[in-house]
Formats: sequence, structure tokens, C-alpha cells
Amino acid sequence: MGSLFRSEEMALCQLFLQSEAAYACVSELGELGLVQFRDLNPDVNAFQRKFVNEVRRCDEMERKLRYLEKEIKKDGIPMLDTGESPEAPQPREMIDLEATFEKLENELREVNQNAEALKRNFLELTELKHILRKTQVFFDEQEGGLNHTTESMTRALITDEVRTAGASMGPVQLGFMEKSIEREDYLPCFVAGVISREKLPAFERMLWRACRGNVFLRQAMIESPLEDPTNGDQVYKSVFIIFFQGDQLKTRVKKICEGFRATLYPCPEAPADRREMAMGVMTRIEDLNTVLGQTQDHRHRVLVAAAKNLKNWFVKVRKIKAIYHTLNLFNLDVTQKCLIAECWVPLLDIETIQLALRRGTERSGSSVPPILNRMQTFENPPTYNRTNKFTKAFQALIDAYGVASYREMNPAPYTIITFPFLFAVMFGDLGHGAIMALFGLWMIRKEKGLAAQKTDNEIWNIFFGGRYIIFLMGVFSMYTGLIYNDIFSKSLNIFGSHWHLSYNKSTVWNNNYLQLSPATSDYEGTPYPFGMDPIWQVASSNKIVFQNAYKMKISIIFGVLHMIFGVIMSWHNHTYFRNRLSLIYEFIPQLLFLVVLFFYLVLLMFIKWNRYSAKNDFPMTEACAPSILITFIDMVLFKSSKAPGKDCNVHMFAGQSFFQTIFVLIALACIPVMLLGKPIKIMQARKLANEEVQPITGSSDAEVGGMSNGGGSHGGGGEHHDEEEMSEIFIHQGIHTIEYVLGSVSHTASYLRLWALSLAHAQLAEVLWSMVLSLGLNKEGWLGGIFLTVVFAFWAVLTVGILVLMEGLSAFLHTLRLHWVEFQSKFYMGHGYAFQPFSFDTIIENGTAATGETE
Repeated sequence: MGSLFRSEEMALCQLFLQSEAAYACVSELGELGLVQFRDLNPDVNAFQRKFVNEVRRCDEMERKLRYLEKEIKKDGIPMLDTGESPEAPQPREMIDLEATFEKLENELREVNQNAEALKRNFLELTELKHILRKTQVFFDEQEGGLNHTTESMTRALITDEVRTAGASMGPVQLGFMEKSIEREDYLPCFVAGVISREKLPAFERMLWRACRGNVFLRQAMIESPLEDPTNGDQVYKSVFIIFFQGDQLKTRVKKICEGFRATLYPCPEAPADRREMAMGVMTRIEDLNTVLGQTQDHRHRVLVAAAKNLKNWFVKVRKIKAIYHTLNLFNLDVTQKCLIAECWVPLLDIETIQLALRRGTERSGSSVPPILNRMQTFENPPTYNRTNKFTKAFQALIDAYGVASYREMNPAPYTIITFPFLFAVMFGDLGHGAIMALFGLWMIRKEKGLAAQKTDNEIWNIFFGGRYIIFLMGVFSMYTGLIYNDIFSKSLNIFGSHWHLSYNKSTVWNNNYLQLSPATSDYEGTPYPFGMDPIWQVASSNKIVFQNAYKMKISIIFGVLHMIFGVIMSWHNHTYFRNRLSLIYEFIPQLLFLVVLFFYLVLLMFIKWNRYSAKNDFPMTEACAPSILITFIDMVLFKSSKAPGKDCNVHMFAGQSFFQTIFVLIALACIPVMLLGKPIKIMQARKLANEEVQPITGSSDAEVGGMSNGGGSHGGGGEHHDEEEMSEIFIHQGIHTIEYVLGSVSHTASYLRLWALSLAHAQLAEVLWSMVLSLGLNKEGWLGGIFLTVVFAFWAVLTVGILVLMEGLSAFLHTLRLHWVEFQSKFYMGHGYAFQPFSFDTIIENGTAATGETE
């Protein structure tokens, strides 16, 4: 079988590379992505390996590129991404790259430092400008008269807090101030500055308490926010001026300002000096604006030039780093001139790998060709399933349960059909399926552009990765919606109903429980050409009863067929791995157990559908049809079934009771075979081997443990019992037998979720139509049109949000469970480990220097 149904055959190879050609050869293998290297130095510290200095240089280059990327994103400059992947540079080109990155980083840091210093000067000058403007008002008040100033000071000092805290010392302080102001030679000291607006209330309280009310504070808000030069944040600040007397208060005030991170600025007392300073400040601000603009332009030019090559630089550096990471996994021979590696490679790709190695040797100019030798090993190889963009998502569903053991059957190809089909059985609606299919088709048509727009949105990445699954689920749901004849809870009358009314309209409208009989002329006698007859959608009394019986039976039919197919898949595994014991004592009794009980149950459904009808003569009439569930229970309990009615036949066909007894006896006989057959044969084989005083070899290996894998040296899907105690073998076999026997019953019942979710989905759609959209359809006139538009929008949102998204997710999870538990448990071991080749594409996609190393 091809790799679509089984994982690729793998080979462990030894690779000899000349030191000069090793870099180029590994680079070619990275472009190819078909080699998984093993670490031959597991005990060597990462910092003691041969190429650790080169890896550190790559780390430093990555750091510089991340710094450039951060600065480019900060300015909102688009980075050019051509989608091309440049080749890994030669080792000598690392020096040029390092020099380029060093130059760019130093230039950008210097520009940033200069810009920050200019912004800091600009902030200081702007704050000083506001101080000179705002404090002019304060000094104008002082020049207007001392009496007016005294009243203002008194009003400012007597606040609510002062009234409470200064009841005992207030008169003394105010008296001091009044005596001081009465002196003609009084000239108060002051400081002016700027403080963050949010700190101002605490600043005022601290000044008052620390200076005991002997200061006068005036403040005014700066309307426009100021830019912090350190982080670029917008900060709201206020200008303040503090009047006081004496050096002691001056020291205390300055310490408080320093504690609150307030910035103090010199402010002349003379009006002429203030005007002169303001003019100088304005001139310097204009000059700074010009210089800042030129600095920003230069910075922008540097970043635009870097943005054109940044993506390619990242790719080159990550490729170099990945190559040296991989070379650190190699061993040096005694001559220090040859590197030795061990790697897993797909058997079919050995020639392709050898061609890549030759290209690398020619590129490096080496005259010694590389040597690739296949090694013999008893280790389990990694599992490698080739995928494309279509099968990748389905393979991911299987690998999420567990990576397949080496060379065992891969369920992914069958899942491509069974997964969307079982989903559609639960989600069957032509309208909802069309919405889902169109969404998946849109992602498929736009996949190149959407894939290029890389995003960290995990939900979107999941949707986009499963676009083909979504499309197929939508298409299959449209098909089952046609079978159910269900589109947004309504039916399509394509071929015309095969039922006709024999009553007058008044009788039909006034009788909700009136039923049409298929035995009369109400029914044409031929089924609807495709799917369900549309008349069932308008039936009110027995619609759910009819659909329940139909969907419940098809759920059991699909479930039993799905499980039987899973057991048949185990036959392919047993025959491929030559596991004769499992084939005879597990596969055959398991298949018999499932067929004689549950497949017989399915046959009873078809027999009942075929033999009983409302138009048949007695005793094959519908009233004499026995219950399949009661029949199956009586069969398992060895009880005689009762006739459904008087003079009705107990059995559906001749000899039914005899066959049912035989089937149950066969099923019971299969249980001890599954439980004891394999352990007893293993015990006998070991006893025989001990008597002959020689190990079991050759064909006995295949019979006892299934060690062989068809001529190879690995047995990925076989079972190894040579070192296992017999007690453990009996216990494990007992667990597997009980799990299978009880699981056959529970798994069959588990498929009833197909019926339950299908019924729930249909009822929810009907509720939304009858309780939401029908309200708008019943309105008339132009107001009814407006009301219908609003109601339709609300109905559409609920339909997409609840019935498509939420119900779709629920059906998806139930389908996943049916495949993981009910289907794959019949044959799938999932004990392998994934093949992780050294691939540049994977490294660049993940943004890491992964090497495909397996410990």
C-alpha cells in the first residue's frame, strides 16, 4: 500500500560529511525537508558544542533584527514580504550581515538618543513657556496692590482642611503674614515649576502641613497634554508658583518638589526680563521643531530602507542558526576533518537526498563526496504520513488522538469521507450547509492571500487550517438536507407530494389530529423520488414520531457499519505485521461477535421495512410488525417473543428463533476465545521453547509476538510479549476483552447521538422560524416591510450564531468523538512518534530554529 494508507517506510542512515562541505550539505537538506537528525552528543552541554559561537552570533543578529522590527512597527511602516525564501547565506557572508545590522542598530540608537534629548529639551522649553505665561497673571495681581494680594492669600490658605487642622494656630500664622505684608520693604521669595496634574492635590496638602501654612500656592492647568520623551505617553500637567519667606522654607519647599517629581524652572521677577526670556524660549522652540523634524525624517528613511529587507534578513539568519544547531548534533571523527551524523529518512527519498548532498558538495567546492549508509536497527522509526494542503487538516485530526505506530493503518484517508458524512447526518439542513460550504469555499478561493496575512488570532488560524473540512462538511450537510428535505426548517416541493387529501378543506383545517392512511387512496403507493416527502414538514401530530423512527434506525445502521469497518481495518494491520495470533484469536471472534449480534439487528430493520406495509394483506400488515428492540432483547435473554396482535406471526421470517439462538451462542463462544486464546498460545509457545532450550526465532517470532514487519527490521504495529510476564498478558487480554464486549454495546448506543443531534438541530431551526421570522412575515404594508427587515436581520444573526456556529461546533465535537472512540479504538494503536524533519519551511513558519531533533 502507498503512504496514503500507511506511513512511509523509514531507514536509519549514517552520514559522513567533510567539514568544509557540511554547512552547504545541511543547507540543501534543510531546503529539502526530508531528514530527521539524531543527537549524537546527548551528554554534551549546549554551551560546550563545536558551533556554539556561531549560534551565539546568530542570536545576536536576531536580537538586532527584533529591535529594528519593533522600531519599524512603532512607526507603522509596512514591511515588504515577497513570499520568497532566500537561500541560506554562506558562512563568510555572516560577517557582512553582522556589519550591516551593527551599523543599522548603532545609527538607529544614536538617532533615537538624539531625538529623545531634543524632545526632552522641547518639553522643558514648552513647560517654561507655559510657566512664563501663567505666572504673568500672578505677578499682575501682585502689582495691582498688596491689599488685594493679602485677601487672595487669605482666601487660598483658609481651605476646608485648614479650618479643621489650624484652629489653634491659625491666628498666629495670619498675624505673622499681615505684619510681614505691612512692611514696605517686603519682597517675598518664590519658586515656579510644573507638576503632574494627578499629583497636585497631595502636593498642596504636603506643602501646607510641612510649612505650617506659611506658604502661598497658586496653580493653573496646562490645557494641552505634553509628550513624555521617555515613553511617548501624553501627560497632563499644571503650572504652580509658591511664595514663601526665608531660606529654611525655601529648602523645605524644594525638597517637597523633588519628592513629588515636580520640575522647577527659573522665573525672573522683572516684567522686562520675563518678556525677554519668553521671546528667547519661543525662538529656541522654533529651532527645536525644525531639528526634530529633520531627525524624524532621517529616522524614517533609515527604517523604510530596513523594512524592505527585514523579512529576508530574518529568513537568512534563522536558516544560518538552524544549520549550526543541526551541525551541533553531529560527531567529529578522530581526524577532526569529517562530521558524522545519524538520521531517519524516507526510504523512497534516499536518491533525492543523495542528489541534494551532491549539490551541497559542489556548492562548497569540496572534492570529497558525502557518504550516506543505511544502518540496521531494532528501534521503532518515526511515523511519516505525506500530506498536502487538502489532507493535512484530516491528518491533524488523527494525530491529535495519537500519532500512528510505525506502518500501521492510517485512518485519515477514510476520515475524509466518513467525518463530513457523520457530521452532516447531525447537521442536515440545505440552508445551513450552504452557509458553511460558502464560507469554506471563500477561504479556499482566497487561501493564498489569507495565508500571507499571518495573524496570531488562534481561532481564525483554526478555521483557516480546517477550510477544506468546513467546505466538505457544508457540502455533505447540503446533501443530507436534501435527503431530510429540510431548508431552514421548511421543505422543497420539487417533485410534488405523493400524498393527497381525501377530506374537504374545512375538515382538515379544524382537525389537528387528522391522519392520512397509506392503505387508502391518500397515498399513491410510490415513494418520493429523492429524500422525504415535503408533506411531512407540515404534519403536526406525527411528524416527530415518523422522523424519530427513521433517524434512529439510520443512526444504528451507520454506526454498526462504521464499527465493522474499523474491525476490518485491524485485519490489515494483523496481516501486514504477520501477527497470526491476533488475527485468529482477536480479529475473527471480534468480527463474529459484532456481526451475529449488531449486524443482525441491522438486518432486522431492513427485513421489517421490506416485509411489513399498510397495504399488505394480513398477517404482513403494519399492525403485525414486531418491535425490533423487544425482539433483540428477547433474543439475548433466550426468551420467546410475543405476537404484536391477535393472529399475528411472532417471527419475521421462517426459522428466526433458531437462527437467533445460534447467533447468541456464537457470540457467547467468542468471549472466551478473545479472553484466553492468545495468552494460552503464548504460554504454550514459551513452554515449548524452554523444553528445546533455545529462544523462539524465525517464524515463531511472528506467531508469538508479531515482531516482524514484512521483512524489515522494525515492528511498529506489532505486539511484543517476549519480556512480558504471563500474568500481565492474561490481565491485559482480560481488560481488552471486557472493553470490547461492553464497548460494542455502548458504542452502538453512542451512535444514537446522530439521531439526537439531528432532531435537536431541526427543532431549533423550526423554533427560530416560527417564533422569530414568522412574526415579520405576518405583518403587511410598508411598516410590515420595515419590521420584516429588522426581524430578518435578527433571525439571520441567530441562525448563523446559534445554528451554524454553536450547533456546528457541537456536531463537530460529537463526530470527532465517534471517530476517536467508536471507530479508531477497533484497530488504531497510536503509540508512534511523529517524523520531524529538518526543514527550513517549518522553521520559518514557526519563527524558531527547530532542527527536527528527537531525543
